[in-house]
Amino acid sequence: MLLAIDIGNTQVKLAVFELNTLLDKKIVPLSGWKIEVENYLKLFSKIEALVVASVGNSDENDFFEYNSRLKVLFITQDTKFPFTNSYSTPKTLGMDRMVLATGAVQLYPNQNRLVIDAGTCITYDFIDSNNVYHGGAISPGIRLRYESLHTYTAKLPLLTMESPDALIGNSTMQSIHSGIVNGIAFELDGFISSILDRNDNFIIILTGGDAEFLAKRLKNTIFANPNFLLESLNQTFQYNQQ
Repeated sequence: MLLAIDIGNTQVKLAVFELNTLLDKKIVPLSGWKIEVENYLKLFSKIEALVVASVGNSDENDFFEYNSRLKVLFITQDTKFPFTNSYSTPKTLGMDRMVLATGAVQLYPNQNRLVIDAGTCITYDFIDSNNVYHGGAISPGIRLRYESLHTYTAKLPLLTMESPDALIGNSTMQSIHSGIVNGIAFELDGFISSILDRNDNFIIILTGGDAEFLAKRLKNTIFANPNFLLESLNQTFQYNQQ
């Protein structure tokens, strides 16, 4: 068994895998992940390895204590990946994006792939059918857009994510919801349509915490999988054991 850990900007996701089967998962605050790791190790006594990707402040030193008990793979730039990285600044490419690209290559061979991760930021990653990673785009996610409207204006309130009643908001609150939610949906559809015009034999994967909320608002056909990063961590570990 494998315990996969995704350390993000605001929370930590943990999942237990047996080969390609996800047995259990949990989302916890950044401050509580070590307790949950120990809970999982007690609950699933057959866990033999950890795989970790971090875009937050955690580093490999935080996992030294597990080396005596488990095989530990902390994803870094030196980890083996099943694609050619043509990013012009490869050292700045986030571990989460590299892991997502690995999952796309391993799970969807011989296709062009666009992976969209809708979390704190929305990231777009394009990997072609020859397993070349080209790059993508980064924009603010839903929560960041709500917070920025409140933080950088004098009177706009801080709202939480909510489906807009209509495209044309008839109040300040509904105008904010429409601008953010419909604006992101238009952004996603526009990006997807533009890349589909240039490529065929394509699969589009939408993942991240806001994936299911956004998926039903898109016109384009996508594969929505909120667990894709965790599954991709599992695939990255398996690839590095070959």
